[in-house]
Amino acid sequence: MRAHHTKNKGDFGLFQAQLDLVKKGYGILLPLTEHEAFDVVAYRSDTFIRIQVKYRRAVRGAIGVPFKSCWADRNGVHTTRMDKTAVDLVCVYCPDTDRCYYIDPKRFRVGVQLRVVEPRNGQSKGIWYAKDFLDIPRPLSSVG
Repeated sequence: MRAHHTKNKGDFGLFQAQLDLVKKGYGILLPLTEHEAFDVVAYRSDTFIRIQVKYRRAVRGAIGVPFKSCWADRNGVHTTRMDKTAVDLVCVYCPDTDRCYYIDPKRFRVGVQLRVVEPRNGQSKGIWYAKDFLDIPRPLSSVG
């Protein structure tokens, strides 16, 4: 994989998410276009879960997960907020931990920081630990 190429990183994250979902017992459905809000649909027990996948490195002990999309074209860099009604989960693959983390975006306003190491100042209040997001949350706020 070429270093720093965002498309390759996204593809690798999507592959890791699919592998993790299959290990968790889900069937995988892929959209025929890259222009949907979700990257993969997981299926199990008559339930479909639309998942957007993100590739994020850990920085200073945390994985930052903003609920937005950025892209660049000839007119510059563009940023839009995530449409939280168009996805059920965000799956974050972190190459530093080689793990996938599953977040219900409706639980958080604009994003979340997942701690992969203890804070150096010993703070524990208001901390979201990545290890608590390894499984698909149940029930999902958008799935009946």
